[in-house]
Amino acid sequence: MLLFALYLSSSGQELLWPAVGACVGVYLFFHGFQMLQRKRLILNTPSSKIRSAAMGLVEINGLATGPYTMPAPITTVPCYYYRTMAWRWERRGKSSEWVKVADESLHVPFYLDDNTGRVLVDPRDAEMDIHRDFHEEYSHSLFSTHIEVPATVSGFLARHAISTDNKIKIEEYCIKPKNALFVLGTLAENPGLRVSATPVPTASHGMHSISFKMQGALSAEAAAAMESALPGIIVARNVTFAGFEGGATPREIIRLSSETPANSVDMTAQGKIAAAMTKAGINNPDAWKAAGLEYPGDQSANVSAATSPAEFDLNPKTVLMKGAHDPAFFISWHSQKDVVRALAWKSALMIWGGPLVTLVCVYILALQLDWL
Repeated sequence: MLLFALYLSSSGQELLWPAVGACVGVYLFFHGFQMLQRKRLILNTPSSKIRSAAMGLVEINGLATGPYTMPAPITTVPCYYYRTMAWRWERRGKSSEWVKVADESLHVPFYLDDNTGRVLVDPRDAEMDIHRDFHEEYSHSLFSTHIEVPATVSGFLARHAISTDNKIKIEEYCIKPKNALFVLGTLAENPGLRVSATPVPTASHGMHSISFKMQGALSAEAAAAMESALPGIIVARNVTFAGFEGGATPREIIRLSSETPANSVDMTAQGKIAAAMTKAGINNPDAWKAAGLEYPGDQSANVSAATSPAEFDLNPKTVLMKGAHDPAFFISWHSQKDVVRALAWKSALMIWGGPLVTLVCVYILALQLDWL
């Protein structure tokens, strides 16, 4: 321990890192109790069959099924849900780290089937523990083994206006047909969800910002046409800012500038415009045309019928979702027994290891401050 303290002293970080370590130990301790609470909640919630499940917090095991699937952006596998993320290796000060630059998540309505019945699942705001279908790094460095970037990856990066000058890491998670799932959530009355082929954003965003330049002035008639074609959209001319506050009913504001791009650098911002409009869910071709962009097409056009929709109740009375009074909502590709086992050893490791880390770091601090 003394040698470690001397090493810290020689590196000029004799107080910073032990203090950080002590805080990390405290965090691990409390996070361990949170995981223990989750474990007890799962153990205390009886598993239910869909046919006999009562309203409220339930545990259900079943196979994912549904009338529609969509292709995942990277793997293109038919799925009900996907989350695709991209990180870029960036230099921050004296060190480098992975910085998340894209996080895209969509789903089409799907059900759980346990042979006694089917229940519609609304995966929004769920804590996901599902299979990772894709994980890869790409770099243009001399020693990289992944220089060639697949077309699906290039398309995803271009849609989010991400440069490939630096090293890129891509991950994709999917829920596919016939995946066995364990769900802890609230069985509640349907708040108005209806099954359709249109993909729905799974992650909620508190603010959408769209800022861009376009060639030529936007006439009052064009702005009025866009507003009439896009309910809830406000179009303002000659201003370059847009957004809406989270928590309220989204009202998207598109503000257009009539300034002509001065150079090719400004022209490359078109990719960012398209990414922002895609993220905001603007799928009216008139809005894309007014922004000087080519409409990429409706995402629902890529949705295919996995099973005949006539076999499903497209307007079910109940939905398995995140509850207002029972906020626990967990979807896992592991069985209930495996989830409990993982929570048990992780919580024990954090509850016992956290204080140990804190004590060691406090001891190092005491050595550095000559308290011992």
